[in-house]
Amino acid sequence: MTTANLSQTSTLGMPPALMRAQAAIHLPAVQAMLQRLSEFDLGIFVPHQHDEQTGDFQQQADDVMQVESGCKVSFQNTQAIVNQADRFLPVAWRWRAGAAAPVSVCEMVVPEEQDDPERPVKHKMPDEH
Repeated sequence: MTTANLSQTSTLGMPPALMRAQAAIHLPAVQAMLQRLSEFDLGIFVPHQHDEQTGDFQQQADDVMQVESGCKVSFQNTQAIVNQADRFLPVAWRWRAGAAAPVSVCEMVVPEEQDDPERPVKHKMPDEH
């Protein structure tokens, strides 16, 4: 198996917390955590968003959730997503206030004709017109 190795050499202009996160992936302790996480099919990501006008990297605000819906990513108010928990599947978490907190979700659809609690769910796809 081939392992892709992407390495951006410059993180200039990124907020200090995001530069620290980018550098941390090379630390032996973080590599060990990543190896352990991989035993559970988990990985590491840097929660972030972008300035809508400039595209600049920003730390993801505590009240913002990354949402993938219809194969597009947006950033929405966390409380609005939490209030619709039956529609969203958490796919990324960070440690906040002593517990794991979701920071990224995928919008799901459940066929209406199914009342079975074991029913399959599917990712919401773009509308075809």
